[in-house]
Amino acid sequence: MCLALVLAWVLMGSTPAEAATREYWIAAVNTRWDVAPNGGDPVMGTRIAPADRTFTAVVYRRYTKGFRRPWPNTAQSGDNDGMPGPTIRADVGDTVIVHFRNRDHHYGLPHSMHFHAFKYAPSSDGAFIPYRSAGGGNVPVGKSWTYRLKAVKDSYGVWPYHDHSTSMHQSIELGLFGTIVIPEPGEPKPDREFVVYLNNQKGFDTINGRAFIGNTPTFHAKVGELVQWDVVALGENFHVFHVHGHRWLRDGVPTDSELLGPSSTLKVRFREDAPGTWYWHCHVESHQDNGMIGLYRVTR
Repeated sequence: MCLALVLAWVLMGSTPAEAATREYWIAAVNTRWDVAPNGGDPVMGTRIAPADRTFTAVVYRRYTKGFRRPWPNTAQSGDNDGMPGPTIRADVGDTVIVHFRNRDHHYGLPHSMHFHAFKYAPSSDGAFIPYRSAGGGNVPVGKSWTYRLKAVKDSYGVWPYHDHSTSMHQSIELGLFGTIVIPEPGEPKPDREFVVYLNNQKGFDTINGRAFIGNTPTFHAKVGELVQWDVVALGENFHVFHVHGHRWLRDGVPTDSELLGPSSTLKVRFREDAPGTWYWHCHVESHQDNGMIGLYRVTR
């Protein structure tokens, strides 16, 4: 192997033997969505009428090769039931190929996939630029596009992907967003990993498209486990991620609250040592009261 190629692989933080090609088949599909399936806010005892909490969403859904059938939705295979879309995973050095298809027959809007984290050619940017962008920036209903991405040495972390077509603003509120997770080379794999998306739907401040406890995720862990929270914010608001009864280090300083703006992310890690049932929520109190709150249960 020539010296230039060896140096290229070293700079990407991987070797040819370690690098992999990962393929995903993902479509934008319609689904009926309920922001509060239990009917309201159990903390305040308020009820929400179905018309005020349900709508037709557009979400990313993963499929098996060639879009033959929906990818299974299990704890082992990953989230594939709505918001956020399926988590895209890679290691530094990997090539990721995403085959996208627009099946938004309800709204009939063009859509795309735009990926943070990766290195790619303009044809795989997934953003509509007038007179410039390739077909992947504005994929019509019934059409497909393939994005080719590379996880390079500074790609590790937690990142968003989302629609960046001409319908971007409407589509993100309708549910077209997901998470990219690329571990730092050499870091231990967590025992528990929680994907958290802070956004807005139907006028509510939502976590993974849901509002209020009993609807938002209830996460579970055990004392002694290494826990990782993958937190992403989209929309137009700033949020403060906070977990009761826990602290973690940020640049060597203990904290229990961190600020996120639109498209910003957090990877929070700690060794679990606090059994009990805890709140986790946005510490902007009006956002918490408007739905952005969940439960975290730790057992021995």
